Amino acid sequence: MRSKLALKIAYDGTRFHGYARQPTVTTVEGSIINALFDKQIISDMKKAEIRCGSRTDKRVSALTNVMTFYTDESAKDVLFLLSDEFDSIFPYGITEVDDNFNPRHAISRSYHYLLPMNRFTTSKLKNVLSLFIGKHDFSNFARIESHRNPVRTIDRITVNEGDNVVIVEITAQTFLWNQIRRIIEASIKYCKEKITLDQIQKALDHPEEPVDFNLAPAIPLILTNIEYPDISFFEPEELKQRRNIVESTVKQHLINLAF
Repeated sequence: MRSKLALKIAYDGTRFHGYARQPTVTTVEGSIINALFDKQIISDMKKAEIRCGSRTDKRVSALTNVMTFYTDESAKDVLFLLSDEFDSIFPYGITEVDDNFNPRHAISRSYHYLLPMNRFTTSKLKNVLSLFIGKHDFSNFARIESHRNPVRTIDRITVNEGDNVVIVEITAQTFLWNQIRRIIEASIKYCKEKITLDQIQKALDHPEEPVDFNLAPAIPLILTNIEYPDISFFEPEELKQRRNIVESTVKQHLINLAF
């Protein structure tokens, strides 16, 4: 019986040229679609109606992303058919959803940006990042597409010290292209005393005056959570634990990055 499934996945983004399918390079979506066909879970792209919660950029990883598609297979069968199919993609949860469920319509998304310990003063990071909380025109802190509204609301930013890393967590319902990486880069420049708080505040208050603080590296960015109302996933613990591989891999890459 044909049903619409929502599949939860984690992946090591350092191994892919982004999430979205592209014809000439390896991507997360392309790899999963190939497996769906190989396992005969789907047989027609148009009928499958594949969608996703977030199209992460090249080298950005995820502990949680969501892909939806139509299939005649049961949810649990699909999960276990895919669970050992990939080296760097980790399917770990699944559920059946209504036809009107759209994975893009999340109530919140959370990202972690990992920074090396002892490179930055945590109190300074908290101070500068607090400027970005709330509703702002982020024209100077994102790559703005002509059809997108640059106004976004950041609900929460926290800074915590983890295992040899500083973890910046940023939560909002939606983000703009490169928004987090541009916010992080401006914050790093402030911590290094290359720019001032006043310069950042002015860039927020006057989006009509273009300012480019540049872009932080993609590898330390991890999509950690996507929340939907009234949706519960089947998540076997042995599969869910494999998400830890992703964060460990990203931490290993930090030592090769210059901040």
